[in-house]
Amino acid sequence: METPDHATDTPADPSGATGIATQDWATAAADPQYRAAVVDLLGALAYGELAAFERLAEDAKLAPTLGDKAELAKMAAAEFHHFEQLTERLTAVDEEPTAAMEPFAKALDDFHRQTAPSDWLEGLVKAYVGDSIASDFYREVAARLDTDTRSLVLAVLDDTGHGNFAVEKVRAAIEADPRVGGRLALWARRLMGEALSQAQRVVADRDALSTMLVGGVADGFDLAEVGRMFSRITEAHTKRMAALGLAA
Repeated sequence: METPDHATDTPADPSGATGIATQDWATAAADPQYRAAVVDLLGALAYGELAAFERLAEDAKLAPTLGDKAELAKMAAAEFHHFEQLTERLTAVDEEPTAAMEPFAKALDDFHRQTAPSDWLEGLVKAYVGDSIASDFYREVAARLDTDTRSLVLAVLDDTGHGNFAVEKVRAAIEADPRVGGRLALWARRLMGEALSQAQRVVADRDALSTMLVGGVADGFDLAEVGRMFSRITEAHTKRMAALGLAA
């Protein structure tokens, strides 16, 4: 996953917080509810990375040139490395990775099935817009995690290079045929709606994760802050659309 331009404003600095955000994993995990929330978070992230790897490998088949195919293959390899980092952490904390990922498989598979791209350009926009929305969400949550888990989550959100690649290719396509822009703008708006709906469904189904978001576990993450968080994510989406040369 990635947030290519790190477009969201950084949430409250955890270095100034008290409680969970200043603790290491060994200390924070003594709270069983917090531990369950982190296992859910890592499971969701891990399955997301595995799905991203699979999707990029599929998208490579649509690539118009051998160079484009090679670039996507390299990005897919980076996503799989992120997947390995997450499953290794789950194993290290005595959790079975497959069991941690399983609750999120259907929702993510449904999302990808409902938003299957019809061509190369739609695939690029989906990776840039869809993955970035998810990454913004996880980056917001990471600010309230223990120091060890936060470091891991931020590491797997590092840009794999897909952002700049997508912007370059999409803008070139629009320049060559301006009519492409309208179609891709509609597609990106659909992706935004589907991604936010999917994220809300996943959180609603997992008690520990939803409690973390509304303040039962995380420091200061109340309902008002949840609203501000989604506003920041929406603003970042608008900036990315502009980078692509599309109307939000």
